[in-house]
Amino acid sequence: MIEEESIILLLVLLVGATLILTILIKAGLEQVGMPAIVGYLLLGFLMRLVDVQEQLLSAQVLEVYGFFAELGIISLLFRVGLESNLSGLLSQLPRASIILVGNLILSGILGFVSAYFLLQLPLIPSLFISIALIATSVGISVSVWQEAKALNSVNGELLLDIAEMDDIAAIVLMSLLFAVVPVLNGEVEANFLPVLTQIFGPFLLKVVFFSTFCLVFFNYFERPLTRFFEKIEPAPDPMLMVAGTGFIIAALAGLLGFSVAVGAFFAGLVFSRDPEAVKLDASFSALYELFVPFFFINIGLQLESQALTAALGLGSILVIVAVLGKIIGTGGPAMLTVGWSSAVLLSISMVPRAEIAMVIMQRGRYLGDWAVPPEVFAAMAMVSAVTCIFSPLLLRPLLQKWVLGSGYE
Repeated sequence: MIEEESIILLLVLLVGATLILTILIKAGLEQVGMPAIVGYLLLGFLMRLVDVQEQLLSAQVLEVYGFFAELGIISLLFRVGLESNLSGLLSQLPRASIILVGNLILSGILGFVSAYFLLQLPLIPSLFISIALIATSVGISVSVWQEAKALNSVNGELLLDIAEMDDIAAIVLMSLLFAVVPVLNGEVEANFLPVLTQIFGPFLLKVVFFSTFCLVFFNYFERPLTRFFEKIEPAPDPMLMVAGTGFIIAALAGLLGFSVAVGAFFAGLVFSRDPEAVKLDASFSALYELFVPFFFINIGLQLESQALTAALGLGSILVIVAVLGKIIGTGGPAMLTVGWSSAVLLSISMVPRAEIAMVIMQRGRYLGDWAVPPEVFAAMAMVSAVTCIFSPLLLRPLLQKWVLGSGYE
């Protein structure tokens, strides 16, 4: 009993200290124009590095941090969905489709070819890398565009459209990958007919069921629920109802065999169609700021020091691949449609990989070393940190220069 009480007190102490440190890290890095997630990753890794004897980070403590990280994933993807304008994205598809297709194809193919053929990694880790490199961390670049007062420009809106679309594509591809992983790992017979019937058949049925559930919930239950909670109690109760519903939908997606991240994203999309629910996003920010740092801290906690040596060489190559995939894949098509200066800005803005990319890698890491080995996980964490640091450093002076120039849109 005394030992259990000591563990609980230690947990309270560690969580409290972590929350204080995340505030200080975010405030400090914002002062120098750096994204906070880099600091969160480093904090998690340093916590693991310092606690060599595992006196503080026991199995129980890591389990609690893992639970908070899971809530962080749900909060993160729920907000991505909540801030997405699906009808707006569909209306912009003709304008952004050429850039989007080049961006997706080159980033994905270059990632897979480099991992599988150049680095000689197994098939499944190569596929995880490929899909992770498709996704863009739109939040990193958007903050720089907002700072330059350029987000409402034609190019700023185009950036948002392309980044949100490739995040959606990465999430969909992640779902498909989890559906075929049993076949690729030899758990299911890999003949054509069994794959079709045993994997894609049930997967499509689950997609139809989950999509139908989301549509029915939005059309018949979402608005009455939101109005009911607004009536009986003012803020923050309506926001808590929205967040609680998002958690339930995310859990349902997990029970169906999808990732909770996928469920949270689609729950956010459901509420994004209701203007009143979107207004609650400001209130949701408190939960977002509470849980999301734990997701990145938990990634740092999972980085194995012995894997870092192997990850340096691997990560260096993947950083180059990550940069080239977006620079060429976005910049090439953009140069044909919006001009060279806009193409440069858009391609650099698409380089950061953080939230969605690391969600994909962490989901794979949970499957085991056969899906995402420790050195691959550490290498992709390195890709995330490097791209999130250097992209804003390159983008900021270019935006300052071209925004101040005449004729920029």
